Amino acid sequence: MRVLRAEQFGLTREVEYGTPEQNETVRQIVENVRTEGDAALLAYTEKFDGVRLAAAELRVTAEEIQQAYGKVEAPFLEAIREAAANIRAFHEKQLRQSWVDVQPDGTMLGQILRPLKRVGVYVPGGKAAYPSSVLMNVIPAQVAGVPEIVMVTPPATGGKAGIDPYILVAAAEAGVKEMYRVGGAQAVAALAYGTASIAPVDKICGPGNIYVALAKRAVFGAVDIDSIAGPSEIVVLADDTADAAYVAADLLSQAEHDEMASAILVTTSAKLGDAVAAEVERQLATLPKADIARKSIDANGAILLADTMDEAIAAVNRMAPEHLEVMVAEPMALLGRIENAGAIFLGPYSSEPVGDYFAGPNHILPTNGTARFSSPVNVDDFLKKSSLIYYSKDALLKNGEKIMTLARHEGLEAHARAIGIRLEREGEQ
Repeated sequence: MRVLRAEQFGLTREVEYGTPEQNETVRQIVENVRTEGDAALLAYTEKFDGVRLAAAELRVTAEEIQQAYGKVEAPFLEAIREAAANIRAFHEKQLRQSWVDVQPDGTMLGQILRPLKRVGVYVPGGKAAYPSSVLMNVIPAQVAGVPEIVMVTPPATGGKAGIDPYILVAAAEAGVKEMYRVGGAQAVAALAYGTASIAPVDKICGPGNIYVALAKRAVFGAVDIDSIAGPSEIVVLADDTADAAYVAADLLSQAEHDEMASAILVTTSAKLGDAVAAEVERQLATLPKADIARKSIDANGAILLADTMDEAIAAVNRMAPEHLEVMVAEPMALLGRIENAGAIFLGPYSSEPVGDYFAGPNHILPTNGTARFSSPVNVDDFLKKSSLIYYSKDALLKNGEKIMTLARHEGLEAHARAIGIRLEREGEQ
């Protein structure tokens, strides 16, 4: 791994905007699905996935879901159920209520929170299946009160015929009752604009390849989207008390995601840095996805040496990592100084996979340094807020002239007159 000075390093990740050819392809797919509906959806499914379907076959049947349960192991089912319970319990603590504030003059101001009516969740089916991401997208929406949650996923997962049974089981355990075997940009377009078989949604969530990402960007405005996620990132902040084997294992846990993933150690201990570099090499030798992890480590991995913990924390805050592990003697003592991170894992036993799968916090996190201004997926992402204004006669008579002054300052005379006509009539009474 590269060894650099912490003050010299800045993790700059480019947002993937696709090639002109990819953008044009997505534009055509989205427009064709928008105008031709199921016919385009089925044609693209045959073209890109090699699966010929009739419109009536798009929706996954209850029988298929039941059959999927027979294809998964009991330990997986037990684990996914307990993980779902933990995720639900965590997100239930995020729930907020509508509120109203009544003033002495009779004015009533407030905020009404309502769930989105219908949300679409995209589940990728390319190189691998990620049942855990199904839970992380669906459960916050459920907790928010979204009444209709629909899942789309390619008709073949990982190049094999049929949808991965673990995805179907995870979705069923999360409570999804409406699932469709369609993927790619065409699935995103169907969710956004609707077809005869798939009703349109209010928001689209979930990861995907570059075509899915570009399609989500293309339909934004017609619907809401979660984000355009970048490659996964982990930063480990450590002092000389950290276990080098633990640190190396956690760095590799992100490096195996894909070649663009980033794994960085920030430490005040050169001795630990040397030990972690050696451990990474040792553990890579037996890692099933060693080729991917090796490319990630070589291209985007680094060990950053800092003279002081203040300098190390400053480097972390500049990077604003998706995942941050704090492996120091007293991790709680540093928590208040960490400003930018999607998720913060404290201590040697809070390995990043604990959060990815089981603890309860959401693993869909801001990437590309966007933790400076954005947050993990949460219940609020599936709520919309309406302001409530009830102004009393007394309040209008008291404040009307001030409102008119502000309106006329901005050159909006009709605004001012809308208030003025009320002041004239009500003031006469």
